[in-house]
Amino acid sequence: MEVTRELLARVPKTDLHSHLDGSVRPETVWELAQEQGVKLPAASLEELEQRVKIGEDCQNLVQYLKAFDITLSVMQTRESLSRIARELCEDYAAENVRYFEVRFSPILHTKGGLKLTDIVDAVLEGLSRGEREFNVRTGCIICGMRNINPETSMLLAELTVAYKNRGVVAFDLAGAEEDFPAKKHREAFYRILNNNINVTIHAGEAYGPASIAQALHHCGTHRIGHGTRLKEDGDLLNYVNDHRIPLECCVSSNVQTRACPSASAHPIRFYYDYGLRVTVNTDNRLMSDTTVTRELEICHRELGFTWPEIKDLIIYGFKSAFLSYREKVRMINSAIAELRTIEAETSGGRPSEPTPNAAEVIPTRSGETH
Repeated sequence: MEVTRELLARVPKTDLHSHLDGSVRPETVWELAQEQGVKLPAASLEELEQRVKIGEDCQNLVQYLKAFDITLSVMQTRESLSRIARELCEDYAAENVRYFEVRFSPILHTKGGLKLTDIVDAVLEGLSRGEREFNVRTGCIICGMRNINPETSMLLAELTVAYKNRGVVAFDLAGAEEDFPAKKHREAFYRILNNNINVTIHAGEAYGPASIAQALHHCGTHRIGHGTRLKEDGDLLNYVNDHRIPLECCVSSNVQTRACPSASAHPIRFYYDYGLRVTVNTDNRLMSDTTVTRELEICHRELGFTWPEIKDLIIYGFKSAFLSYREKVRMINSAIAELRTIEAETSGGRPSEPTPNAAEVIPTRSGETH
């Protein structure tokens, strides 16, 4: 069965690692700047796109993060936040992403005088509208920031607790890793875990396996954001594998931030072959100029993922979602049924047999998953 961009655009998908301020339409940034009187470092939309879409000349994560100053400059009002969240639903629906989790740090949107609750309300309102209009399912993740003091992380953790079961599904720690260890923010994660809330933490992207170990053992994370350098510690890698801790892999972003030398050298291939639960994500649709469809295409073209293996990646995404067990099983069953239908229509024959990895996630007749 030939793997094409058209096929990958058609299949059901997830995106579990997506930043709101990194996934804005450039046209929206331009329009909001005109409406709000914000001065952009660009004289035209074309120039703006050149500044925010990071190319291969990006030197490191710090440089990559500078583009966020531009998007954040127009994300300081309730209206802009709601609009951007709704538009993101539309963009995901256009490529048949059935479920996505979008993360942001409310503390970065207070320059216009908004209260933290106003900010979260605006994003959730936009996501809710998008869900109704475009038939997608969403989850919202609030981020603490490594480079801001632990007291702020605690404040954001308490905000997350307040919005539990109201659209917020997890708490994260984002920002530059080097010199800002996760363990300094562990009190915030104690608060989160004591309230039975999901945790995902950026780790092992620009810093080594010690960052991942801290996320796991000091902060109790349930998923790892990136995990690019996990391969450097075989013992820790086995721990992650044995405990089925999902990795939120972002191939294009990792290449652009120099966390990985090239797409063909990305460790997602090794992780998958070894048996880890890996998921494919965009990180920042704008800065990386990508989509989930394109990331899957890169996995096929540059890393040799076959059609059965791509199906595994898709199902791993649904398995790793911060959803209730019953809702997760429902979405997995729906995705598997849709994949089989697409196979039958595309190949004109029987669906291909599952690979050993896929066998882990095929539902039983009782509706449970292995």
